[in-house]
Amino acid sequence: MYLEYGTPGGGRRLDALLIGAAPGGTLGLVVVELKQWQTCRILDDTRVMRSDGLVTAHPVHQVAAYRSFFQHWRPQDAPPLDVRAVVVLHNAAAEEGAALSAVVGADVGVPVLTAEDLSAPAGALAELLCCADLAAPDAGQVEVFENIRWEPSSRLLDHVGADLEGNSAFALVGDQQDAFVRIRAAATRHLPALGQDTAPDGAGQGAVITVSGGPGSGKTALAVRLLGRIMRVHPATRPRFITPSGTLRAHLLDAVRGHSAARELFPAAGSLRGAARQAGALVIDEAQRIKRGGARTLPPDLAAVVEHVPLSVIFLDERQIIRPDEGTTVDEIRTAAQALGRIHHHLELTGSFRCHGSAAYTAWVDALLYGTPIPWTGHTGYDLGLAEDPFQLQHWIEQATADGHTARTTAGFCWQWTRTRPRGATTLPLDITIDVPATGPHTTTRAWKAAWNAADTLTDPDGNPLAPHNQLWATHTGGHQQIGCIYTAQGLEYHHSGVIIGPDLTWTDGRWTAHPKESRDANLRHLTPAQYLPYALNTYRVLLTRGTHTTRIHSTNPTTHHMLNQLILPAHAP
Repeated sequence: MYLEYGTPGGGRRLDALLIGAAPGGTLGLVVVELKQWQTCRILDDTRVMRSDGLVTAHPVHQVAAYRSFFQHWRPQDAPPLDVRAVVVLHNAAAEEGAALSAVVGADVGVPVLTAEDLSAPAGALAELLCCADLAAPDAGQVEVFENIRWEPSSRLLDHVGADLEGNSAFALVGDQQDAFVRIRAAATRHLPALGQDTAPDGAGQGAVITVSGGPGSGKTALAVRLLGRIMRVHPATRPRFITPSGTLRAHLLDAVRGHSAARELFPAAGSLRGAARQAGALVIDEAQRIKRGGARTLPPDLAAVVEHVPLSVIFLDERQIIRPDEGTTVDEIRTAAQALGRIHHHLELTGSFRCHGSAAYTAWVDALLYGTPIPWTGHTGYDLGLAEDPFQLQHWIEQATADGHTARTTAGFCWQWTRTRPRGATTLPLDITIDVPATGPHTTTRAWKAAWNAADTLTDPDGNPLAPHNQLWATHTGGHQQIGCIYTAQGLEYHHSGVIIGPDLTWTDGRWTAHPKESRDANLRHLTPAQYLPYALNTYRVLLTRGTHTTRIHSTNPTTHHMLNQLILPAHAP
């Protein structure tokens, strides 16, 4: 029996896994999901609400996904597996188990056991646990199981790849298509084709391809389409997609949620070194956010990729490095590849497919932050304005949402984020407070308050979403009512974008000045103003380039607001 059995890449951790010798010589596996609940509220066949108000996966749905992993990741040379699954609620009454079973139906083939079942005689209990016909495995069978190198089946790769290639959100245009053709040609040379064991180059030299581009240049869309292509045309490479952005990873898992065994195709960034030794092809997005681990050259995890993976495609933007312990450059990757005798290709994406294709707007943002600020002269199809106060900004976001657009507000991380909330809470703490000065003799100072994005999904007592999990804040229902930050916005986009420039970055004496003590990021507060400045500029560059059609900016600092007022026409209150 294995406790806390982990799947490749740390994608899942099983409570218990029983191994036995099944009739006919096959290996029998029983995946056991343990729950301490006494009761829960069933919302539908995939979700339940625990007694503490947290909405989580239905345990039968959860353990069925674990079972699916073993069914779809067994390599062809592994012994046949008879995979079963069971849920054990050792504190719950029989009525609770019956209700959970009824909502999913008997066809799923996952029994739900409760406290009463666990008191059954040994033989009956073995029957309930789906292991009555299993004998103790011998040492050889255990060794065979432990030596299985789990890899995705061609069928799984084909289905997931087809979904990714057919998803309109990842359509390619312009220089994205040119880059796709060039990378596809490199894959054909360095990777074995469908049904083949060796690559055409034969020498095994391998290649490293770096792809860089600014915000909205289409890096992520290209990376996902490329993954889909490799899955379908080069399945023997066992391709993986890794990103240090938990937000981006959550959205990709959401995109393939119809495939319960697909999670391990998108391992967490902490599994990068292990994936480098397992995968024949690796796609890495947002590579500039990989931890350096104290290295002065290429981060160790990336060094392992360059050394071991036959074809790695690494997407990055050096101006999106937002923390001092992150970052890598194209030059570092090139130097490492050449030192190992690997072929290196570099591609640059110069187009702009966000901000309504407005290269003028992205150039204006770069001039504002890194050069000499210039007036916004407008661009057909893109709307930029200045919000006089956060109340006006909030009204604008709410109106855009009511009109059917995705609209979100982000801010610099200048206010404390309360991660936890009281049990059963249906509101989020209003951590952000901005004082709005009186505008005339008959007005008073007002305090605008708002909540950061939620650490966990917030629902009402009926399970209806009020606020999405922070990693899905940018796209899921209710996100417009919370404020996002760099970590929940990077790599994503929305139609209307509101940006609050906080007190950590101000315009003083004709230049930007950083105030690290205003940051609530423990990794940045200790920096000097000069050290903090590039990270602040990079952060606001990301936030200012999320909107596909329109952006409104508000600064909490009067001098900065005045400077922006000279560059941008103030937005009319809706």
